[in-house]
Amino acid sequence: MDSLVFLIPLAILFGVVALWIFFWSLKSDQYEDLDGAAERILLDDEDDASPPRV
Repeated sequence: MDSLVFLIPLAILFGVVALWIFFWSLKSDQYEDLDGAAERILLDDEDDASPPRV
């Protein structure tokens, strides 16, 4: 029972910190373009392509 006095406020603190980090990520547009990175790897950059070796 004595451990609950320590663990309950610790769990509430962790929850508040996690919620604050989530709202910070929403505010800083971390979830703005979810498909961009997935599609960018499939695109071929012609400027960076080196000629094939013979």
